[in-house]
Amino acid sequence: MRVGIDVGGTHTDAVILNGDDVIAATKSLTSADVISGVTAALDEILQQSGVSAGSIKTVMIGTTQFTNAIVERRELSKIAVIRIGLPSGRGMPPMVDWPRDMVDAIDAEVYMLHGGYLYNGWPVADMRDDEVKAVITDIQNKGIQNVAIASAFSPMNSRPETQVAEKIRAAIPDARVTLSHSFGRLGLMERENAAIMNTTLLPFADRVVNSFLGALAKRGLTCPAFISQNDGTLMNADFVRAYPALTFASGPTNSLRGAYRLTGLENAIVVDIGGTTSDIGVIQNGFPRESNVVVNIGGIRTNFRMPDILAIGLGGGSVVSEDGKIIGPRSVGHKLVTEGLVFGGQTLTATDILVAGGHAVIGDKTLTSHIGAGVVSQATATLHKMLNDNIEMMKPGGKDMPVILVGGGAVLVTQGLNAAFKLHRPENADVANAIGAAIAQIGGESERMLSYRQTSRDESIASVTRAATERAIKAGADPKTIRAVDIEETAVPYMDEGATRVRVKVIGELAT
Repeated sequence: MRVGIDVGGTHTDAVILNGDDVIAATKSLTSADVISGVTAALDEILQQSGVSAGSIKTVMIGTTQFTNAIVERRELSKIAVIRIGLPSGRGMPPMVDWPRDMVDAIDAEVYMLHGGYLYNGWPVADMRDDEVKAVITDIQNKGIQNVAIASAFSPMNSRPETQVAEKIRAAIPDARVTLSHSFGRLGLMERENAAIMNTTLLPFADRVVNSFLGALAKRGLTCPAFISQNDGTLMNADFVRAYPALTFASGPTNSLRGAYRLTGLENAIVVDIGGTTSDIGVIQNGFPRESNVVVNIGGIRTNFRMPDILAIGLGGGSVVSEDGKIIGPRSVGHKLVTEGLVFGGQTLTATDILVAGGHAVIGDKTLTSHIGAGVVSQATATLHKMLNDNIEMMKPGGKDMPVILVGGGAVLVTQGLNAAFKLHRPENADVANAIGAAIAQIGGESERMLSYRQTSRDESIASVTRAATERAIKAGADPKTIRAVDIEETAVPYMDEGATRVRVKVIGELAT
């Protein structure tokens, strides 16, 4: 048996799965401190099912805490940022395009060193021991414990990053170091940004993981616990402590994976309607379609793996204009139970429109009696148009595809969707995100720029696959079950030696 928990901005969902069967499920408002909401959800599903804590094999948790910390500029620690790429790297210094409030929040000390490599393996410049020593001395004197290191083209040659990291750890044994090549892709600025965000979250990651593990222990759950990554796979607690940034956008990913499990559809568009937003994504071969463009997190450009999600301001708590022609993006969120009309509040929301139209029994319908039929009709039409227009935007090549509705706000869709080839509303759709967390496997990814003239194609792919496999094993995968699920090759024009970008993703079952 597995427990899946997904902590969203509005609701915390939890399920117990026995194989593929959902034997208990609950949906409750997310608490301000998160942990009490998680423990309450655990108590509810254990009580519902009558299952003993000792019968649970694993617990999987999806959380938005790290994303929220970046967006809200809180729980961030002071760090040192080291870029290895002088002299050419001086033109665009680290964090040059960051929002000022984020720069102020982490108050980073920035250092730039000679070194790094070009795409073809030639060094940018020789590293200088005196520069490295001076940087480490300054970091020591300032008492900084968390360090991000990024080097030019380090996914191709990581030696500069690892050399500096070794010297830092030798001088500062308690230092926490993030190496950009360990999870970012080729572009230096975006990969460096990801490493910086990851590093500033490290102390917070320790507190979050300890809180989760403590909450489980209090409920007698001593089984292994895993956290959802943003590619639909899992990582163990120690891996989360080192790479909290890999949880960004894991919530929508869990919903897509849950929709796949609930319907068995390997290729479909998924619309996850929550309390604040509707997340629209595409399932390809059972996994979320990944974005191939730069992804913006809290105003900061990153290039690590992320699901291709279109988020629109439409949910159960979305504020509706008096004439029904505008819905969202403003939302009352988890305050719906106090601010929505049907709950005695003063704000007209999408949920109030649903109740006023007679499509659901939520709260007190009489409190919506003053809403005219014309407003209900207009708001309903606005809602469906918003969904249809955005689903059309996500269709691969404009191809017709089935649409799966999930999330607690899926009840808002009271009519058909013209953009859907076929509309699916699976059972337990309201907790699809928790189901997605519960069924997730362990994954790993690696990316390199290689020359097929110097190394054969088969050997090149094999070397990248080995690197991805090593990462999956570190995250908790059983080596015997690991298999490649995605191999991407992109020829790079106008470069010497027939350069090709090779990316490999692997997945495997949890190690027992």
